[in-house]
Formats: sequence, structure tokens, C-alpha cells
Amino acid sequence: MAKAKRDEVWVFFGELLKERREATGLSQNELGRQVFVSGAYIGLFEQGVRKPQLDVAQRIDEVLQTGGIFERTCRDLINASPYASYFHEVAELEAVATKLCEFAPTVVPGLLQTAEYARALTVAVHPFATEQYVEEKVTSRLDRQKILEGATRPEYWVILHENAVLTPVGGPAAMSVQLDQIATMMRERRALVTVLPRSVGAHAHMTGTLKLMEFEDQPPTAYTETEFTGTLLDDPAVVKQAQRTYDLLRVATLSPEASLALIESAAEDFRRCASTT
Repeated sequence: MAKAKRDEVWVFFGELLKERREATGLSQNELGRQVFVSGAYIGLFEQGVRKPQLDVAQRIDEVLQTGGIFERTCRDLINASPYASYFHEVAELEAVATKLCEFAPTVVPGLLQTAEYARALTVAVHPFATEQYVEEKVTSRLDRQKILEGATRPEYWVILHENAVLTPVGGPAAMSVQLDQIATMMRERRALVTVLPRSVGAHAHMTGTLKLMEFEDQPPTAYTETEFTGTLLDDPAVVKQAQRTYDLLRVATLSPEASLALIESAAEDFRRCASTT
């Protein structure tokens, strides 16, 4: 399903939600309390700005007694997404964020990946996948990067662990190109990237990736991901804790200038290695 079509369905979802809510005489706040989200979130669902997670859609069906229509619609949209079920809403939120902050402990984040790097990761995770599947995954990842183009792009802050800089995903030649692309984005001020050196040792987030998202007209969110799943966090107290964790990571990194020098040096090392093989 094309993105434009998915957007139309989410608008329909919101309009139907408002219609069914008002028919029961519930306010946004009253419905929100019963499905364990705020009334403001119900308003964002109705406007099509936010997309409810599946468990929220299921609770809405229960409260409004709609026979599962919101769950079915949500499932259809999740299944039509090119992303993993736990990531599709994150991709939607990235597109409307005003600020993105990421921490990547082992691999370069998707918004910075080259096609060759993304391909190597996809094949490593899915060694028996068809070529069509691999291309779809790579294309969807590169499509996400369009949000970093143009005057309305979000502020993009990235902390890369040194492991992500030095691991030759796709081989030395592919890795040199990947690091060159990151350096170019830094020089063009499209991303502010700093490196967390391995010499730091233990750090504030040892369990996976971390992404923080801020918006113009809705509360901030956090997203954490481990090997097989991800979690989108909306609770203000938890998001505040995630922001503190990111602050602790940031103060342990190299300066932007030193980080750029390290990335460019690593790119050159990979280039030399590729030329001798």
C-alpha cells in the first residue's frame, strides 16, 4: 500500500473514531482515561496526526463496542507497512518530528546508511531472503532519509559508539563509503554526529539503540530497540528518564571536531585496506 493511501486510511480512522466517540457521548478525555492514554492523544488520533498502537486500537474497540473495526484497520495498516510491526509507527513519527536524537551502539542508524551498508545488514539478518525482499528493505530504509532533505528537515543529533564506526559492515570498501557519507552530512550540517569512544567503557545505555523525538504540537517520545523488538515510549516520566540517559551519553562523547576527525581517519583506513585486497 502506497504511503499516500495509508495516510488516507489513517485520516478515515480518525474521522470514524471521532464519530463513534461522539455517538457514545464520551469526551476525548473520558475515552482517553478508559483506554489508558491522554485526551490529547485521542485528539491527535482523530486528526490523523498520531497513529495508535494495536493494543490501544483494541481497547478503543472494547470501550466503544465497535466490533473490532479499529483493530482490523490498524492491523491492515501495520501489515501494509514496509517496516517491522514494532517500527512502522516510529517511521511515521520521524517524518513529523522537529528534532531527532539517536544513539547507535553497534550499527550506523538507518537515516545515515548507504544502500550498500543497508544491503549488507539485511542479508546478514536474512541470509535466505529473496533479492526482491532485500531490495524492498533497502529501498524503504533509503526512503526514510528523505526527511533530512530540504529546509524543514528536523535537527538530527547522533551519537555513534566507536564500535559502529570501526565494524566493516559490507567490507572495507563499503565501509569507507559509508563513513564518507556521514562525514559529508556533518560538514553540510545536516547531522550533528559525535562518537562515544570505546575507552569510555561502561556507559549510560548498554542495552540497545535509543531514539528521542520532539514535535511541534505533541509531547516528545522515546524509542528503544533490541535484537528482535522495539518499544515506543510515551509516558512523560519514562521519556524524561530516556532524555537524561541521552544527556549522560552526550557528555561522554568526543567533540564534533574530534568525532569528524576519527570518522574520516577510519574511512581512510578502510580505503587503504580495500585497495590492498
